[in-house]
Amino acid sequence: QVHLVESGGGLVQAGGSLRLSCAASRNIVSVNAMTWYRQAPGKQREWVAAITGVGMTNYKDSVKGRFTISRDIAKNTVYLQMNNLKPDDTAVYFCSWGWGASWGQGTQVTVSS
Repeated sequence: QVHLVESGGGLVQAGGSLRLSCAASRNIVSVNAMTWYRQAPGKQREWVAAITGVGMTNYKDSVKGRFTISRDIAKNTVYLQMNNLKPDDTAVYFCSWGWGASWGQGTQVTVSS
């Protein structure tokens, strides 16, 4: 079983930036992908970004060009750099091992207009 801890959320104005971190208790290249999801109030959890074991990345269309997923293998940590944030990005952001196999506790991101 893997333990994931997210950090880096907060309150930011529209157009601002935040960097989320997800520290894993296991080697992050041993899994097929590390992923970020988010869940806004009253909405279903949705996938946001992924980085595969070989380092390929993919993004939800609405965040392409604004969000960047990356990783530090030595630290077993995955990051989500979020730029040009919009109020619609407000949600609890979750890190996932694989495609939902294990979850962190989530970190709140609030973007004010």
